[in-house]
Amino acid sequence: MVKLLILGTGNMANSHATAFKAVPGATLVAAVEIDPERRAAFGKQHGITNLFASLDEAVAWGQFDAAANVTPDAVHYATTMQLLAAGKHVFCEKPLATSYPLALEMAETAEAKGVINMVNLTYRNSPALQKARELVSAGKIGAIRHVEASYLQSWLVGKQWGDWRTESRWLWRLSEEHGSKGVLGDVGVHIVDFASFGADSSIQSVDSRLKTFHKAPNDQIDEYKLDANDSVVMMTEFANGALGVITATRFATGHANDLSLTLYGTEGALEVKTDGKASSLRICAGADIDTQAWKKVECPPVPTTYERFVKACQSGVNGDPSFRRAAEVQRILDLCFDQDVARGKKIG
Repeated sequence: MVKLLILGTGNMANSHATAFKAVPGATLVAAVEIDPERRAAFGKQHGITNLFASLDEAVAWGQFDAAANVTPDAVHYATTMQLLAAGKHVFCEKPLATSYPLALEMAETAEAKGVINMVNLTYRNSPALQKARELVSAGKIGAIRHVEASYLQSWLVGKQWGDWRTESRWLWRLSEEHGSKGVLGDVGVHIVDFASFGADSSIQSVDSRLKTFHKAPNDQIDEYKLDANDSVVMMTEFANGALGVITATRFATGHANDLSLTLYGTEGALEVKTDGKASSLRICAGADIDTQAWKKVECPPVPTTYERFVKACQSGVNGDPSFRRAAEVQRILDLCFDQDVARGKKIG
């Protein structure tokens, strides 16, 4: 039985706790939360009796095998390094760190310690994405020549998740001063992983453009300066030689939370779509190439990231996506941020 600690008690922590409770072979034994009321409520909700006000207290107690790190992005590094120093397996929320050097240090430390290290890139749970990767690896569409990927949200246009103009849970995501790295930092990590995992190839180079749009008078609402990027376009070259275009935006009217990936090869093409709940896969190959006909591909269920982490802890064999994989994704994001700085950030 893998004994798990939940670090942090925000919305995603509830998702982690619920998911891990459903995994055979895992048990929630402790949680860490600074705020006493939230700590007590979280413990009651998930049946956790060992509740700590700090990670120091939890590590001193020590009666857990692994931790799900669901703290804010800015403290992933410090908290994860403390857990690694204690020899604990770590399942960290994305992004692994706020920069590539920190993410790489975390990966190297985890590998040196010999502990299980994984990152919760949740769209790996898509059966369609996993099947597409399998078909690409088997050469079913030949050599990939072109990749198109997008992550489309529309909460800056609609109110399906509430009114961002009045709710702090959304406003902070638009403000660099409040720790946000915009749409690139928030969902860019997902679509970069989605595209390169599906293509079965790492991204070798990137040329990107970020844009922050005017959204309020003086680009500010209350204490929130609205200066984080809203849209990103990346032109990429993959290690397998393919060219690609990767985009993400919060202005995609009609799309609440949609990811798509199309892989064009010398012997066919694949199209993956998911909203994080349902996913689909189509293929155009063989005789269908001449008629541009697409056929649905059946995709069997796949283990979730939570299930794979528990299995990795039990077997001692690290799972995917690992810290090193997350660090590689962060390297691409950092290049995009660096290019934005070099061009001179503007709001327009």
